[in-house]
Amino acid sequence: MNIEEYRDFCLGLPGTTEETPFGPDTLVFKVGGKIFALTDLRTFESFNVKCDPERAVDLRERYDYVLPGFHMNKKHWNTIRVGTGASPAQLREWITHSYELIVAALPKAVREELRQATAE
Repeated sequence: MNIEEYRDFCLGLPGTTEETPFGPDTLVFKVGGKIFALTDLRTFESFNVKCDPERAVDLRERYDYVLPGFHMNKKHWNTIRVGTGASPAQLREWITHSYELIVAALPKAVREELRQATAE
């Protein structure tokens, strides 16, 4: 997966927006105003995604390219090193998992707006 594929995949998830709130080099993807993925635009060596805490530990133990979230809450975020063994399908799965965790925590009204937008 390259930066364009990563960006296209993230933006393809319903209600996703992109921003650079941490400066011009950090690309952030949000749903409902909450971050679900971010990466360094210059290098795209890795990206951060939210993860269920138990699953996060399991992934870190199984894969050397999954690390505790860099500059994030280590319990809830993983850093995924790109180009080091993870398949594109794994990367998409982990991004989607992060997105779904964020959506599940959004207020009911916002979740309903997302559902309606995807149904149209």
